[in-house]
Amino acid sequence: MQVTETLNEGLKRGYAITVTADELEAKVNEKLTEAQPEIEMKGFRKGKVPMALLKKQFGQRLLGEAMQETIDGAVSKHFEDSGDRPALRPDVKMTNEDWKQGDDVNVEMSYEALPEIPEVDLKSIELERLVVAADESAIDEALKNLAETAQNFTPRKKGAKARDGDQVVFDFVGRVDGEPFEGGSAEDYPLVLGSGSFIPGFEEQLVGVKAEEEKDVTVTFPEEYQAEHLAGKEAVFSCTVKEVKEPVAATIDDELAKKFGAEDLAALKAQIGERLEAEYAGAARAVMKRALLDRLDEMVSFELPPSLVDAEAGQIAHQLWHEENPDVDGHDHDKVEPTEEHRKLAERRVRLGLLLADLGQKAEVQISDAEMTQAIMNQARQYPGQERQFFEFVQQNPQMQQQMRAPIFEDKVVDYVVELAQVTERKIGKDELKQAVEALDDD
Repeated sequence: MQVTETLNEGLKRGYAITVTADELEAKVNEKLTEAQPEIEMKGFRKGKVPMALLKKQFGQRLLGEAMQETIDGAVSKHFEDSGDRPALRPDVKMTNEDWKQGDDVNVEMSYEALPEIPEVDLKSIELERLVVAADESAIDEALKNLAETAQNFTPRKKGAKARDGDQVVFDFVGRVDGEPFEGGSAEDYPLVLGSGSFIPGFEEQLVGVKAEEEKDVTVTFPEEYQAEHLAGKEAVFSCTVKEVKEPVAATIDDELAKKFGAEDLAALKAQIGERLEAEYAGAARAVMKRALLDRLDEMVSFELPPSLVDAEAGQIAHQLWHEENPDVDGHDHDKVEPTEEHRKLAERRVRLGLLLADLGQKAEVQISDAEMTQAIMNQARQYPGQERQFFEFVQQNPQMQQQMRAPIFEDKVVDYVVELAQVTERKIGKDELKQAVEALDDD
């Protein structure tokens, strides 16, 4: 086998590989020799079929296998000997398309090699960790929000009109084409106006009604309504309003605390304080992580594989286009060409991605099965009632697993670097932390 370098420009590599006819024949003979003891053929005992007959019977099929295995072996040996790591799957193609049995096989291989990553003095990096304590005002504000979620409703004065956010208690009978339909009637139904729990357009028509008032509400069922016999049809609901109630926040006391699983108000405040400080710590970590990535980006410089930059720039451009055009769900639109700004962001992401991957490899950063399982479970909660299906989908989809593994790996490498860096703490207020987090989106 001959391997000749044809291209070596920057990170681009090209090689011509020649697999001789003798090598292919030897590979075929090797396969036949391995299989011979198990082959049975009419007129011969098992394992005693002559090699010449085996080659005539199976040689053509085995030749293709031998060719593929030999080329794959040559490619693997090249990377083992050269130490190159391809940025993407190498492009390997046979060049003598008029090949016939007995000819040598000529193959071209091209790829972009991953660059050598320079060493970084992680101990020289200086970082600042923002620390925010949960003060009484923040805890009281969170308590107030909790009380609003646990709100009660009390009757408005007689003759008062229902407002958005009020609860209307009413009876109703729904009809399509003048006939009542199954599931379209109820008595003493409590509906919070503005909750969006009824058909679109229904709740808005009850704004302004009063107790003891009767009102017909006309709506059209959505085209994609789950009950097919109602989808797209107009319905009239005859409503009899019994009560109009206004929302009243729950009293902040021990009883409220018990509703949220705490022993008393003091215990609930302590829980809220812990939760707030955990949220502050998470936000502060995001700020410090950005500062770390900025610092690493300044400290390293190396050539980037153009294919990775092009792919990342295209992905960024495509994603931002969809954010600017939220009404377009599909991907059958015209190709979105990356701008220079997209390419600069892509270069940063690729550079930092390669650097973090190198740091993680050298530090032997691993992701445990437990960490992966926890990540899958966290994401599965976004699909209520379909958690098991999502879990099974991820288990059967290596690409999805890699997508979920990547951010976990990145965070673990960041934690590793932070442990080695010089980190100082600075106490600030929650408003200053909020400004620091908002600044991340502005960059």
